[in-house]
Amino acid sequence: MSFLWMCLIGLLAGFLAKLIMPGKDPGGMIVTMLLGIAGSFIGGFLGRSLGFYQEGQGAGLIMSVVGAILLLAVYRLVRRGTA
Repeated sequence: MSFLWMCLIGLLAGFLAKLIMPGKDPGGMIVTMLLGIAGSFIGGFLGRSLGFYQEGQGAGLIMSVVGAILLLAVYRLVRRGTA
């Protein structure tokens, strides 16, 4: 159940990351939402590493948005470098 919860939070985090970092993204909103899901997992990992979350606890919305913003920034750098 926590996997499903992290995916739902990740979708919301991807949407919020897109609002925070506006601009033309290659791939559109679907890719941004998928990056949000991945950002949720990264945010959970970072949160556990920094001691914000206990083992097995999912990322909160703020850490998910932070992870999604980090991934979106890296994605933009990679896509611009290859284009």
